[in-house]
Amino acid sequence: NKDRLIEALNNEVEKIPGIEWGFSQPIEDNMEEALSGVKGQSAVKLFGGDLKDLEQKAGEIVDVMRTVPGIEDLGVFRVLGQPNLNLIVNRAKADRFGINVADVQDAVQTAVGGNPVTQILKGEERFDLVVRYQEPFRKTVEDIGNIRILAPSGERVSLGQLCDVKIDDGASMIYREANSRYIAIKYSVRGRDLGSTVQDAMRRVNQEVKLPQGYHLDWAGEYESQKRANARLSLIIPITLLLILLLLYTMFKSFKWSFLVLGNVAAGSIGGFLALLATGTNFSVSSGIGLLALAGVAVQIGVIMVQYINQLRSRGMAIWDAAIRGATIRLRPIMMTMLVATLGLLPAALSHDIGSDSQRPFAIVIVGGLITNLLISVFLLPTLYVWVARANDVLPTPNEKKK
Repeated sequence: NKDRLIEALNNEVEKIPGIEWGFSQPIEDNMEEALSGVKGQSAVKLFGGDLKDLEQKAGEIVDVMRTVPGIEDLGVFRVLGQPNLNLIVNRAKADRFGINVADVQDAVQTAVGGNPVTQILKGEERFDLVVRYQEPFRKTVEDIGNIRILAPSGERVSLGQLCDVKIDDGASMIYREANSRYIAIKYSVRGRDLGSTVQDAMRRVNQEVKLPQGYHLDWAGEYESQKRANARLSLIIPITLLLILLLLYTMFKSFKWSFLVLGNVAAGSIGGFLALLATGTNFSVSSGIGLLALAGVAVQIGVIMVQYINQLRSRGMAIWDAAIRGATIRLRPIMMTMLVATLGLLPAALSHDIGSDSQRPFAIVIVGGLITNLLISVFLLPTLYVWVARANDVLPTPNEKKK
């Protein structure tokens, strides 16, 4: 399966020093880059102004995150590493020869980069004619240091006499977002749920890494997307339950039976969480959507049971007898409802193929919740009904029963 394939590949690439790697799929890779701007499942963006400070702090963050259980495939998108030839003008030496900084810059530009001296016309097209030193005279650091500049006194002065010439590491890539420089640290989460892993990493990084003034971190990628989705679910789920409650009240004309049916929804959710625990599946947005779908089926099962018991009571049957008979008679339709959904989603719940990561939590929650809901609806729901039922309860009239 995918996890074993990643483990096998990881064992091999770890033998090669000096490289950084990650495991992804083409479409997933494109989606992740669209979300965070970084090719990786998740990323930490360190914003700041100095590239050397960014690289240093990124190394410290990686060292801390490496100790967090569940964090894998750590890597830094390096911003330094491009060798640059720097010519730093010594103003005291330049003043001695009467040469200013602009003269030095023009000499370097003309000799190495080239400057246009005229234009060539070819029909309606125009081309700049650029001249510069021949390659043997600008190929090495020594050659560039020997470039001559004519001083006002008529003396020819080399760049080496006017500048400190040295090779330093410069920027190989500069990442920007919101007009600020940043360095990205990619990582993946395996063997642990995303939310708690990232929160653990955030806590340790904040404790152990001291950022310079004006620097800040942004935890992007799947974690950021999950936070947005969880925020939406925290709003959608209460609204959904409220709408279900209102619909149940319009049916039963009683909040007692409405809350009794909602209790069946809560019990089904417990079964969904137990199924996730039994299969070792982490809670995700897909699981949350599965809980919403499970709520609809649980409501249907609860309505079937409570409505039939109420109908039996409206015909004159005692509370206890109606509950027992309702649980017995409605066992078959409840099982049919449960089995249709369970058998339909069972292949998805058991699948471990590539691409099943999003659908499996959804299916596991529904399958586990429905199995638990069957037992609760047949045994616990009638018991709770007997416990809360009273002689003056709102029951359907014979006309409502015939409908």
